[in-house]
Amino acid sequence: MSDLQARFEQAQIDLKSLSERPDNAVLLELYALYKQATAGDVSGERPGMMDFINRAKYDAWERYRGYSSEAAMERYLEVANAQLGR
Repeated sequence: MSDLQARFEQAQIDLKSLSERPDNAVLLELYALYKQATAGDVSGERPGMMDFINRAKYDAWERYRGYSSEAAMERYLEVANAQLGR
């Protein structure tokens, strides 16, 4: 396992120990970056207008289309470290 992969996985664990839940914008960004890092570009149809949560997740993930797995992990670490006060 690469150092980047290890830091990425550790950040996921560390975020679960936060005393306060991050706001929804941060959570969406972390979700999108995680999905881009682990699954690649978003696929499938965009959820309908009334499916607010899944549509927001889809749109957040779509913003990172074309990012490599490594680039998404690096950005995830930046956001996570900001939340963790590092």
